[in-house]
Amino acid sequence: MFEASDIREWRGHDVLDKDGHKIGALESIYVETGTDEPFFATVTVGLPTRRRLAFVPLAGATVGPGYLKVTHSKDRVKKAPSIEIDGELTATQEPEVFAHYELTYAPGAGGERRLGRR
Repeated sequence: MFEASDIREWRGHDVLDKDGHKIGALESIYVETGTDEPFFATVTVGLPTRRRLAFVPLAGATVGPGYLKVTHSKDRVKKAPSIEIDGELTATQEPEVFAHYELTYAPGAGGERRLGRR
């Protein structure tokens, strides 16, 4: 996997699906708060007047010259839970993001959030 500090340099680069189709542009990285490891990315999707940030897991993702390739289809990412361009992921939305990709969700032992934006 790649370091969170390195992947921030890719902001604005293309995000491609598993078949190489462009999904959108990389906006930000969400790390797992317990490990500080990159876990999800947000991708700018939608029409110019209705842009939003969709979440996509980084497990299995690869980087290339000017792009980040994820292991999910464009359609699945575009149907993923999303936030407004200037929005924030709320604690109640976190489980929905994990569920969309059939990932197990559990908050921290003290109820801490699982994801943090970098």
